[in-house]
Amino acid sequence: MCGFGSFRGHRIRSLAVVLVLLMLGMATAGKPVPILAQSTSFAGQFLVATDELRDPRFVRTVVYMVRHDAGGAMGLIVNRPLGDAPLSDLLQRLGLNGKGVAGEILVHYGGPVDAGRGFILHTTDYKIESTHVIKGGIAITVQPEILQAIGAGTGPRRSLFALGYAGWSAGQLEGEIKAGAWITVPADEALVFDENYESKWKRVMARRTIQL
Repeated sequence: MCGFGSFRGHRIRSLAVVLVLLMLGMATAGKPVPILAQSTSFAGQFLVATDELRDPRFVRTVVYMVRHDAGGAMGLIVNRPLGDAPLSDLLQRLGLNGKGVAGEILVHYGGPVDAGRGFILHTTDYKIESTHVIKGGIAITVQPEILQAIGAGTGPRRSLFALGYAGWSAGQLEGEIKAGAWITVPADEALVFDENYESKWKRVMARRTIQL
């Protein structure tokens, strides 16, 4: 497993690099997302790195858990923005109509696994065939059509675009939690999509005290 320290020192320096990464990620969207049937799991919760976790790639990260079951676990880091990319350019590079689309999309570091692939967490007011509803009004979609919908103003009310994901093999996450590297905290829409990134880890950690 791995993660970043402060995101400021790791911003993508070139928008061209952002666009190429996004193009590569969404181009593989036809492949199935590694989401398995859920049983008793941490899906829909935050996985929060404690100060015991020294891996520089995951220091003070907040991970929104997409799935967790007997086969392993998957989540997206939600407090490591990388930089902005023009949405019209991105759509055109993906072979979609970007004409008349204005604005930029903020790209996040979702994790070290499959780092060239794009994932979008979003509210459940938007759904297509590939959309997987997680919990609490939050879903995940990998098909690039969602970006076109966002550009046209018909997409989800709130969304977060991430490159790559954090993944654990069967039993690995449980072992890391037992070792004190992570804690789980209830998640909600407001904090998942909150853009005050520098304080997100502290605010999520504060929920641990409330739950005790």
